Amino acid sequence: MADSMDAIQSVFKFMVASTLIVGGVLVGGTVFAAKKVDSIGDAIQKKLHR
Repeated sequence: MADSMDAIQSVFKFMVASTLIVGGVLVGGTVFAAKKVDSIGDAIQKKLHR
């Protein structure tokens, strides 16, 4: 019984770690994309308001 609990616990820890890593990558990608879109918008605005 203890072995199965250890296995379940290790799987749960792996799932939590994976979720945190994937979440971090998604947030980082979103921030990067938002900054890129903002800089493109700034460049377009400079061209329009010459």
